Amino acid sequence: QEQLVESGGGLVQAGGSLKLSCAASGRSSSTYAMGWFRQAPGKEREFLATIIWIGGSTYYADSVKGRFTISRDNAKNTLYLQMNDLKPEDTAVYYCATKRHSMHVGPYYYTSINDYDNWGQGTQVTVSS
Repeated sequence: QEQLVESGGGLVQAGGSLKLSCAASGRSSSTYAMGWFRQAPGKEREFLATIIWIGGSTYYADSVKGRFTISRDNAKNTLYLQMNDLKPEDTAVYYCATKRHSMHVGPYYYTSINDYDNWGQGTQVTVSS
């Protein structure tokens, strides 16, 4: 069974950068896409970015477009999230997730938490002002 382990979170000052990693192990089936989400205290889990595993096409939420970059290393089965110009409102637990199969013909970007099949445990990111 696939396991996802996030790392790279921590405490950073506003304007700083962090790079999150999500290592996938135990994969026994194909992967259509992976995504990053976050959840701040008292708020719902929020979509940030997704990447189609084959081809690398990406899609971002407006709230992070231009500041965050999602990428992957196929050989290492690792997903990344480069976060720049961090703001206090970016403080949250960050999660990676896997979408195994697409129900659409052609590229499709899944943004709902209900679309994803497997989740990591999360990594805390705290941005101080």
